[in-house]
Amino acid sequence: MEWTTSAAQHCARAGQLEVWIHAYLATGEWANPGLSAGLRRQQRWWRGPLEVALTDLERVCGPEAHMEYCQDAMTWEQAIARLQRGLHDPVQVPPLIVEYRRGVLSVRDGNHRHEAMRRSGWRTCWVVLWYNSEAEFLQDHHRWQEQSR
Repeated sequence: MEWTTSAAQHCARAGQLEVWIHAYLATGEWANPGLSAGLRRQQRWWRGPLEVALTDLERVCGPEAHMEYCQDAMTWEQAIARLQRGLHDPVQVPPLIVEYRRGVLSVRDGNHRHEAMRRSGWRTCWVVLWYNSEAEFLQDHHRWQEQSR
């Protein structure tokens, strides 16, 4: 499997988006087995990949004191610089994995990529969005339906 937005789009069309997500989170440079394990604790409802404005997403990791996952500034800056060098084609980058939290789009995987994209002048990125309830999934459907018109 490839860890690109293109590959995620292909899997989504085949009804295998969640399979792609867990495989992605389990292996390679982008591995995040803790997130995969947490996602498996209950049923999730998935949407995407979707193109979203970077400004519509909230990071939860970074050097800022208010971050849920605070990282020291030097480590953060090194990661951002390394990622910026590899950013060329948006569909060749893995989509960010984002949680819908009462209307807020919270970046749960890909915070470093988000910041590298922002600093590189990108205005949008690709995301895979999860919902913790079917009600939220259905309630938020209109946002994405209108966007695709």
